[in-house]
Amino acid sequence: MTTQTEETTTVDEAAEQSVEPGPTRSAVRQGTRRRTVSFRLSTVLTAAAVAVLTVVAIVLGGLYWSAKSDLADRHSKAAGDRHAEQVASNYALGASTIDYKDTKAWLSKLQAGTTPQLAAKFAATGPQLEQILLPLQWTSTAVPLSSSVISEAGGIYKVNAYLNVTSTSAQSPDGVQTTVTYSLTIDRNADWKITDVGGLQNALPAK
Repeated sequence: MTTQTEETTTVDEAAEQSVEPGPTRSAVRQGTRRRTVSFRLSTVLTAAAVAVLTVVAIVLGGLYWSAKSDLADRHSKAAGDRHAEQVASNYALGASTIDYKDTKAWLSKLQAGTTPQLAAKFAATGPQLEQILLPLQWTSTAVPLSSSVISEAGGIYKVNAYLNVTSTSAQSPDGVQTTVTYSLTIDRNADWKITDVGGLQNALPAK
């Protein structure tokens, strides 16, 4: 009996020595706590503020460039309108300044700044105009009043030019004053050439 008890004790001790110790629940919990990621509230707020500011900067930048583009377009349009109005006013002034003693100079003014096609039309009608001006001893001077763009599409401007025209003739040596309106078509794409002129008949004596 004594021998069996000693053997049992020996086996139990061997079993206890063979079992490797494992992690306890406390150790597992401690390991879990070590893997937990924490953020400070100030860090979160700073990141959020940076994100908001970035979005605001992008939006404001887009609005700025859009407004800048619109402003550039308006400036370009205004500059184009002014140039077209100046072209129309200059032409109308030349066309309304007539001296029957030098009709060739006047015909040259009619052709100035026009397309080759329109210049050819004036050249063809030149002799007929001389037959009207010479017998009447017609002269006229003009004072520009204003000019305005009526419409523009694809670089084609419709412009009205307004002038006060004072004319004299053998029939009216004291002079007659009238307001004349020229309607011009100007092509920006053709170096601002005039493609059509309306209202010229109002600055000339009736046949």
